[in-house]
Amino acid sequence: MTMKKNALDFWVGLFVVLGFIALLFLALKAGNMSSLSFQRTYAVKLKFDNIGGLKPRAPVKSAGVTVGRVASIGFDSNTYQALVTINLDQQYQFPKDTSAKILTSGLLGEQYIGLEPGGDSEMLKDGDTISMTQSAIVLENLIGQFLYSKAADSGAAKASNGAPNSAPNGASTDAASAAAPAPAPAQAPAASAAQ
Repeated sequence: MTMKKNALDFWVGLFVVLGFIALLFLALKAGNMSSLSFQRTYAVKLKFDNIGGLKPRAPVKSAGVTVGRVASIGFDSNTYQALVTINLDQQYQFPKDTSAKILTSGLLGEQYIGLEPGGDSEMLKDGDTISMTQSAIVLENLIGQFLYSKAADSGAAKASNGAPNSAPNGASTDAASAAAPAPAPAQAPAASAAQ
């Protein structure tokens, strides 16, 4: 009887431990901490006008490969821009004229920083700043611009449809009359002057 109880306790304990490991894995995945690496890194600073939904620990990618992580996000009160510090793995060296932009994986996926290497022979070092940056595309702004342009187009269409004296070919009758030659003046006054 005690042998069966010990075996049951062992399997229950093993199930609890496996459940705890699975929960820990999910928590790390949700917190974007699952890819912790103990490689040496160097810090590079970036300034953006708008970072959108970028978060610390977001990946930094180049050519689709994760080359680093976002270390911290702050605010520069002098330039009124977002100050982002990224940690790049020491094994990945980038030229000084590298450009960075904030991209989105999928339509509504997480945002990450994409690096495009330049052609400079000198490489980025710890504490350097990447000056060529492109801010995040804010979905709300895109939707607003789309709706505004559609409203402006429909307003222009209504104005052109409601205009009076429109000619069949689309030109107004004023333009058509301006293009036609003016009639010759009457000769009656000249004839009366001759008498």
